Order: sequence, then structure tokens, then C-alpha cells
Amino acid sequence: MSDPSDRDRRTPDDEGLSGLAEAYRKAGPYLAASWTLVASVGAFVTLGWWIDKKAGNTTPWFLLLGAVVGMVGGFVSFFRTVMGIGKHK
Repeated sequence: MSDPSDRDRRTPDDEGLSGLAEAYRKAGPYLAASWTLVASVGAFVTLGWWIDKKAGNTTPWFLLLGAVVGMVGGFVSFFRTVMGIGKHK
């Protein structure tokens, strides 16, 4: 049974979309937020690895620091995006 308020929230762009297309459209911001999280962690880990390699470190301190910074930054961005999605309505 569908929620009557769903019909009120439809935009003219939603008309004619299949159920799968509509699901992808609704999931788009969440997918983008998750890819931002993954990219942030990957970029900072790679940067940390590169710095460790250039410095000749035997212990990967910059890689670990990059992982922590990437996770913190990625999660902050992820939660800002996800929490802000419902506020636009």
C-alpha cells in the first residue's frame, strides 16, 4: 500500500519513470555520498603512502594518519550530505 503523501511529493520530472528509474533517482544522493567517503579515504591513504615512500619510513605513520584523516573527513561529508537530504523538502 503506497503512502498518499508520496503522490504529493512527485515532481513533473517523476512522471513516466519506471519503478526502477525512480528508485535510482531517490538513491542518487546516497550513492554520491558513499562514493565521496570511499574517495576521501582512498586519496588520503594514497597520499600518506606516497609521503612514507618519499621519506623512506619503515613504519607507515603517514599512511595511518592519512587513513584517519580520510575517514574523519569522509564521514563528516557523508553525514552532512545524508542529514541534509531530508531538509530540502
